Amino acid sequence: MAAKPSAPQQQKLLAVLIDADNASAAMVEGLFEEIAKFGVASVKRIYGDWTQPNLGKWKQVLLDHSIQPIQQFAYTRGKNATDSALIIDAMDLLYTRRFDGFCLVSSDSDFTRLAARLREEGLTVYGFGEEKTPAPFVSACDKFIYTEILRADAAQAVDEPPANGDKAKAPAPAEPAKPAAKKKPQKVPVDFIAKLIDDIDDEDGWVELGVLGQNISKLRPAFDARLYGFKKLSDLIKGQAKRFELQVRGSSATGGEALYVRNRKTEK
Repeated sequence: MAAKPSAPQQQKLLAVLIDADNASAAMVEGLFEEIAKFGVASVKRIYGDWTQPNLGKWKQVLLDHSIQPIQQFAYTRGKNATDSALIIDAMDLLYTRRFDGFCLVSSDSDFTRLAARLREEGLTVYGFGEEKTPAPFVSACDKFIYTEILRADAAQAVDEPPANGDKAKAPAPAEPAKPAAKKKPQKVPVDFIAKLIDDIDDEDGWVELGVLGQNISKLRPAFDARLYGFKKLSDLIKGQAKRFELQVRGSSATGGEALYVRNRKTEK
């Protein structure tokens, strides 16, 4: 008797809250493409004082991406009232119990406690910020994505010719991503990965690649294969063939095929 097809997994509902004072409009395309990997952005809000000229570039992309601007005047010079407004809204959304996770877009460490509080309620927190983001905020998130990666991806997409060969120019983005000096990829933390494999492998030394990725994220939320010049974790592992080996085998979790990895045995 043929097995019944499994029901499609329901996508997670996410609330996206953007701190306009500490995020760049240049990465907005890449931002929502990245968020789509995790779930549906059912709420999209951005906070700032929209009477100020420094947020002009954000104004150009709000309609295109259906982002709701939240006006917050600065009550006192030098104090950021935007942070408080975002935090209050986040707690209000939390208590609706409608969301599976939150996307906090900011490089400001003031949101560290908010991220921790949301996780205490069992929700997944995805952080998005620049590489200058303080470590406590990064660690408080389940997953943290550096927006420099998103800007680089967006710039590459702009440079690529249309797939159908049409020479007509695509419409220019409101603020083109600026891949100033192309950063050299970071050194792959092979020792960290190898030790983690040793910690969670089976009797034969194998670990399912997805399980390895989950454990890496738990220990290093900002780990991203793109930081090291690879598109995804499997490519990174393949690029370190001297240290790791891959194998395709059946997955007990999905019933299909999955990639497994183990540390390559060295000859003594």
